This record gives sequence, structure tokens and C-alpha cells, in this order.
Amino acid sequence: MQKQFQHQLQHQLPFLKDKKLLLAISGGIDSMVLLHLFHELKFDITVAHCNFSLRDAESDEDEAFVKSTCEALKIPYFIQKFDTKQLALDYKLSIQLAARKLRYDWFSELLVDKKLDFVLTAHHLDDEIETFLINLTRGTGLEGLTGIPVKNEQIIRPLLKFSREAIEAFAKENKIKWREDSSNASNKYLRNKLRLDVVPILKELNPSFMHSFQNTLDNLKQAQSLVDDASRIVYRKVVQEEENQKKINISELKQLQNYEAYLFQWLKPLGFSAWEDVYGLVNAQSGKQVFSQNYSILKDRDFLIVSEKNTSDHKKKYNVNKEELEVKNPLNISISKVDDISNLSNTTIFVDEEKLIFPLVIRKWQQGDFFYPSGMTGKKKVSKYFKDQKFSLIDKQNQWLLCSNDEIIWIINHRADNRFIANNKTKNIIKLQTK
Repeated sequence: MQKQFQHQLQHQLPFLKDKKLLLAISGGIDSMVLLHLFHELKFDITVAHCNFSLRDAESDEDEAFVKSTCEALKIPYFIQKFDTKQLALDYKLSIQLAARKLRYDWFSELLVDKKLDFVLTAHHLDDEIETFLINLTRGTGLEGLTGIPVKNEQIIRPLLKFSREAIEAFAKENKIKWREDSSNASNKYLRNKLRLDVVPILKELNPSFMHSFQNTLDNLKQAQSLVDDASRIVYRKVVQEEENQKKINISELKQLQNYEAYLFQWLKPLGFSAWEDVYGLVNAQSGKQVFSQNYSILKDRDFLIVSEKNTSDHKKKYNVNKEELEVKNPLNISISKVDDISNLSNTTIFVDEEKLIFPLVIRKWQQGDFFYPSGMTGKKKVSKYFKDQKFSLIDKQNQWLLCSNDEIIWIINHRADNRFIANNKTKNIIKLQTK
């Protein structure tokens, strides 16, 4: 196994050489083999051990074991004790999810604070099988069946090619000591139930199951690579990226034989999961929306508009004082006194200072708002202006207004109000320009 491991490091993970590595060591057989391999190969390693306080004295004994091993091998180490049950209650998480959050949050802090390069974990081939089966039972796309990635940003998993059986044989051959986790013998958790009850049957049915599974994973990963390539190519043809939103051309999308698969690829990373509702938007009436935790999709005539939810801004107001020369929130607007009017545009307007009541206010549109559009006679409801200009619901939600004493001066970057615009007779002209 050691030769195979060295070969993998040289060909698949060559960037680890001369890096400062943080090894996640629980004290179990997998992590102790990981520690032994990197120590023998003389890498620059530091150990991190999490005591989740879930098994009373046994957890403390694991901690003491890791500590004594590191001291004997002269390896620097960090140990952190967590109140996992309390965090699970506070955040309404399962114990497993709470432990995962605590573990990886702490690892990230250590990487920054101690100037380390990567976190290494001892996940192996049997873990991949269990993850595959968990995702399969819960329902997943192709990506959920491709296993655990060897590299995920700063997290590296060097043992994924090795089975638990191979790791155990190596540990015994090299007289490596480890701690047994008594919770692994319980089938209370789904992962343990698969490990104890399901995987042994698969191995019994096919003595070459581990090898066959590894081949299957490799094939699935290649298929996922093809899907990713196709997704990127089609994305460039069908999706227009604009400021703060993406517009999916429905006509172009419907020409694709399997457009639902493309929507899945593009939208899954944004947290969408109600796929029947998402797919239904393609043929829905304008105005219908589907939401994830942080994003929304709006059906707007010929487009599906994907944007980040921004509801917190709706009631916010930003004051602009008389002495200010520049506004930075929520938009970047320069304010200057000028002698004449030139280069008038949607993004540059000129107003009469004597007609303004400070502080000016930047806010969102509200029901009942009206203004007197420049170049027109009479007033107009802002909602009617939005409709005439074919604003989508998201455009309306994102639009800012500049107001004086709650009267609209400017639908910013679109239309000024006749009541405030300067002319050649204006004595004090103020130029407003968005950047």
C-alpha cells in the first residue's frame, strides 16, 4: 500500500510536496494510517483533533491517545473540545451535521491562523460506497453518484483509492496503534447501517465488488465531465448575464431536447430543489416565481430571470446630505455644482438646487408613487411607467428612486422628474451622475 500511496501522491497530488499540511486525526484506524504514511514520507505535517464530547470518557481517551502519539513522534498538534449537543440544539441540526460544521469551521480557522496550506482527511473507498448509497436512496443527479472528490478547495482526501480492508491490513503489518470508536458498531445512523448490513452483502454477491465499484465511479466521473462541458457550451448560447441577474432565453431553451437537465445543472448550485416547479416555469404565465433560500426565478415573458433575493433592501432608506459630493450606498452617485447643462442622459441629470429639500432620500418604489416624467406633460404612476418600460418584477424590486421631501426627483438611471430638472435660466445647477 505504501508504494501505491507514494505513486498517487506523485501523479495525482504532486502539489502537496513542500506544503504545510493539517491532518485531521480522530485516533481511528484510517486517520492513524494517514498520519503514519505522511510522517514516514517526512512531509511538513500538523495534527488537528476534535473532541466532540459525545462518548464521555471514551472521547477523552481518544484525545489523550492522539496527544501522546503526536508527542512521541514530535509532531505539532492542536486539540479542540466541542459541546456538540448544545450546538445541534442551538442551530436545530442533527448531531452529525453539527459535528461536521464544528470540525470544518475550526479547520478553516487553523489554516488561516497557523498559515497552513491544506487539510487532509482519511476518507477512503468504503466511505465513497456509503456516500454513493446514501445519495442513491435519497434521490440524486449524476453528480451525487460520482463519489467524494479527492480535492475540494483546501480539503484533500489522499486515501480514497484504498479500501478499509487494505488500510486495516497495512495497519496490522506496520504495527500501527489505533482507537476503536464504539459508535461504529451501532446501526443507529444510516451510514453505519449501510456499512454493517448492506455493503457486506454486496461484497458477498461479488467478491470483486470494490474493484468494480471503483471502475463505476471512474466512469461516472468521466460522464459528469462530459455533462459539465456540454452545460458550459449551451449556457453561453442560452443565458445572458446582466448585473445582478441571469436571463435564460426560453425560446432557445425549449429547442434543447433535454432542457430540464440543463436547468438542473445551472440552478442546483443556487440551492433550488423544487424541480417540478422550476421546470413548470418554462410554460407558466408571466409573473410566476420559484424560490430557493437565497435566489428567485421569475417567468417574465420570454425569459426566466434568476436573481439573488434582496428583500432586506425594500424598506431601507439612504439619506443624502447637502454637503455630500458622492454617494456610495446603495448606488455610486457623484454630486457636483456646474455652470451649464451638457451630456444629459439616463445616467446623468441636472436639477435645480433651489427646488430641493435636504436631506434627499434614496429608496425603493412603493405603491401609489407617482412622478412627472421629463419630456412629458402631466403626472404618471411609477407602476404604469414600469409597465410601459417592460420592467420585470425583479427590475421593479431592484429599482431605486431619488426623492426630495418624498417627491420623486429621479427614477435613477431611467427618467428624471420635470418638477426638478434644471434649464438655462437655473441659477444653481446640480449635476447628478451614476458611476
